[in-house]
Amino acid sequence: MIRTLLIDDEPLARDIVKFYLEDYSDIEVVAECSDGFEGLKAISQIKPDFIFLDIQMPKISGFEMLELVEQPPAVIFTTAFDEYAIKAFEVNAVDYLLKPIEKDRFDLAMQKLPAKLNGGGALTKELLDTASLNPAHNNRVVVKKNGVIKILNVMDIHYFEADDDQVKLSTTEGVYYKNKTMSFFEQSLEPSQFIRIHRSYIINLSQVTRIELKEKESYIVLLKSDIWLPVSKTGYLKLKAALGL
Repeated sequence: MIRTLLIDDEPLARDIVKFYLEDYSDIEVVAECSDGFEGLKAISQIKPDFIFLDIQMPKISGFEMLELVEQPPAVIFTTAFDEYAIKAFEVNAVDYLLKPIEKDRFDLAMQKLPAKLNGGGALTKELLDTASLNPAHNNRVVVKKNGVIKILNVMDIHYFEADDDQVKLSTTEGVYYKNKTMSFFEQSLEPSQFIRIHRSYIINLSQVTRIELKEKESYIVLLKSDIWLPVSKTGYLKLKAALGL
């Protein structure tokens, strides 16, 4: 028996999927979740073979939820029209169902399911990065620390720091880690507020208190958190322009 989860905040949408699945006797719906928090917990506990996942949900989106799953199962996305989601799917050849879901399109997705279960539906970092460029998500970052999910307002982040294959986010409350790249954050953050001052650092301009010359053509910047960070030549030019110096 193939086990699946339905993760969607709309009961009617879940009911439609369950109704369509009545034609597939080898598939069992083992749980239903109404938001990403419930979905994340259920995936961890049940470890389903695949999931039906809505994208636009309250609290955290489907994409934000997937970023927190260490080993995501195969996914069939369900969504109302979202240009950033559709672009991400088309670029990465991932199957999705547009709401309202038509039976013929549902059956086509189910025909592709065996390939997805055999490794053909693996989620890619590129998919999540492309989808995450939606401006609606640019003012927050969803992280998980010690099993607790937290939504950070980007303005509460003092600076971003490259840390091996992760990015460290420094805030007043502590540090958090995200499986993204510095290039992703440089592209997605508001450029008038966040400046990449060095290949390893992006700073929140509102945190800057002082810029000093360390040695010939080498600068450092002091943040309100009393942290000194290095500034590259290119970063210094960006910083000067942003601060109107």
